[in-house]
Amino acid sequence: MRAAHKDITVFVYDGVRLMDVAAPLEVFGTASGLGAAYTQTVCSADGGPVITSTGTRLGADAAVSDVAATHTLVVPGSDDLPHRPPPAGLLEAVEALAGRSSRTASVCTGAFALAAVGLLDGRRATTHWRHAAALARRYPKVTVEPDAIFVRDGDGRTYTSAGVTAGIDLALALVEDDEGAALAREVARDLVVFMRRPGGQSQFSVAARTPSPQHDALRALLSEVGADPAADHSLHALARRGGLSARHLTRLFNEQVGSTPAVYVESVRLEAAQALLEAGESVTGAARRSGLGSDESLRRVFLRHLGVTPSTYRARFRTTAAPASAPAR
Repeated sequence: MRAAHKDITVFVYDGVRLMDVAAPLEVFGTASGLGAAYTQTVCSADGGPVITSTGTRLGADAAVSDVAATHTLVVPGSDDLPHRPPPAGLLEAVEALAGRSSRTASVCTGAFALAAVGLLDGRRATTHWRHAAALARRYPKVTVEPDAIFVRDGDGRTYTSAGVTAGIDLALALVEDDEGAALAREVARDLVVFMRRPGGQSQFSVAARTPSPQHDALRALLSEVGADPAADHSLHALARRGGLSARHLTRLFNEQVGSTPAVYVESVRLEAAQALLEAGESVTGAARRSGLGSDESLRRVFLRHLGVTPSTYRARFRTTAAPASAPAR
């Protein structure tokens, strides 16, 4: 049985990022076409059109005063929110709409608007990786998780997401909460996107978020780990290949990478296992080919870092390449 009818209100304002608006609208609109009971309203402060970050004129369906109540409020971001005072009326509108909604979600830097009116005080939240430090610094009552795709607060009433396309992940999570995984997966297939990246997944790959080491031997070792995660990358093997003592190598890792060799290697192997599962590899195959070894080792690492089992992760990443009825490989 489908869930009850739900109103989705997306609040827009001058300077709003067009993709932050469009991504949730596409997800909820597609869900409606597949049988969900969503009604979407684009709302501006006065009901008039706004100019987005691309210069596109975007019309609104309603003014804030026209919205008596809504199930879900979505607040998209803008390039200005982390750097400048919010546009006139934005914070008042967000506060008013949030007070009439059952749950509130932000996309990208929309988290700054939620934080500014106190909606994130005492809560966990995320935003675009580039602005996470600014959010934490400006709003110390917010626990910022800078590397998450999206964060669902414990009571399920507040959601925040990372930048731009993470709004799709956020909206799919909301659809899954409302209508179940089967419909959310159909939406993902229709949009030709993964179903769905777990909220705790990193916004960036291990290599992309690791500072480039200054030490030549260390830089070469990181390349070796990334090129063949399943090889022997124990501390002593790495030290031997790098021509360094184990103690000196550990010190270099801590100083230039920000972690121990073991932690770095596990992160690379976890990322390799994720890619293998996304591609349809079996849990056993992903464990072996990533270097994490056994199914149980893979399970422990996934639960510790992602909060889901490998089999659950694999199911959520099935794409349009495999029909819904195709047996798991």
